[in-house]
Amino acid sequence: MTSATVPLPAVGPLAGLVGAGLRVPVDGGREVTYANLDIAATAPCLVAVRDAVDAILPWYSSVHRGAGRPAQVCTGAYERARATVTSFTGAGPGHTAVFTRNTTDAFNLLARCLPGGTTVIGFDTDHHSALLPWRRGPVRRLRTPGSPAEAVAAVDAALADAPVGPRLVCVTGASNVTGEVWPLGDLADVAHRHGARIAVDAAQLAPHRPINMGRIGLDYAALSAHKLYAPFGSGALIGRSDWLRAAPPYLAGGGAASHVTDDGDAAWADGPARHEGGTPNLIGAVALAAACDAITAIGWAAVREHENRLQQALLAGLDGLPGLSVLRLWDDPAPRVGITSFTVGGTAPEQIAAVLAGRHGVGVRHGKFCAHPLVRRLTGGGDAVRASFGLGTTAEHITRLTGALRELTAAGRGTPVAANPAA
Repeated sequence: MTSATVPLPAVGPLAGLVGAGLRVPVDGGREVTYANLDIAATAPCLVAVRDAVDAILPWYSSVHRGAGRPAQVCTGAYERARATVTSFTGAGPGHTAVFTRNTTDAFNLLARCLPGGTTVIGFDTDHHSALLPWRRGPVRRLRTPGSPAEAVAAVDAALADAPVGPRLVCVTGASNVTGEVWPLGDLADVAHRHGARIAVDAAQLAPHRPINMGRIGLDYAALSAHKLYAPFGSGALIGRSDWLRAAPPYLAGGGAASHVTDDGDAAWADGPARHEGGTPNLIGAVALAAACDAITAIGWAAVREHENRLQQALLAGLDGLPGLSVLRLWDDPAPRVGITSFTVGGTAPEQIAAVLAGRHGVGVRHGKFCAHPLVRRLTGGGDAVRASFGLGTTAEHITRLTGALRELTAAGRGTPVAANPAA
């Protein structure tokens, strides 16, 4: 069955996004409404997030450092944002949230806080943010598993073979290449059975599916606000506070110390402040919390239904296109979030992306998506094209993408078409 014979469901946007009606130039001097299918890289801003930022800006002041009314308002807003993010991820008792710049920053913070000699176990499927920070102790990197069950078995075997001492399993929540969701509950059970902890890269999971750290048994989760429709450069590490509390500050400076002596010795602050040295990113924290609130208000059932209908339409539209192969980790069907990557035999991914943008006003990403080992393995060494969608995606965006790919593959051409210089 091909895209030409499959009726696409009428799917409209699930939430208001800033720039939803953005017009972009395409070849021939025309303008079209932009079809943003690169949301996995950076999601647009929710209107609710913009409104929350507009509301706090008149009060913008210091956090934890002033007695004036604006400083009090901002301190309250910052700590409420922390509570919102903690609640949004379902963190359990004894967990806290430390605001960071993004997921990469969060995992580098966690890496700095690991007890000496901690063995880290992960997969080569990870995004670089979760693949690269572990440099201070032994690292066991597992090959791409053939199924979710193989992933669980591989972690079980690796932990059984790991040295005695603290151990951390680091896994992806949802692949930023294929969109497939990992078996987090089973992985957490295996980790805890061996006395290990588990950290999850939730950057691609958090915008698409609920995370209940307490119920699943996750010890740490890292996420990025710019994946969650909240610009302004924030992220968070949410997790057990004991390792964080015992480690030296990630950033030594103002706010990280509770007392500094005349000769420069310091007593470090307890709690999240220990790792949030310097003036915190109040606007980023408020934006992230507003996005969490907005998604919660929409409801996860509505988010899942919206994305499942789009995913069904996308996969149906790609089915049967000549030379097109959808990338997947596992042969058996697995739950997916709104991410699908593919290759077209004989056509370079950058050419496909240029045609989609230049002729059709469709934005996708091409390359290895900061997951180089995985993409090389799935493509045989090359790059891929990634289409990703979310709250603001419509059925027309999917139809435009699949229709453009149908034209391209049917013609057997991949000549890059330059975008309008005014773009």
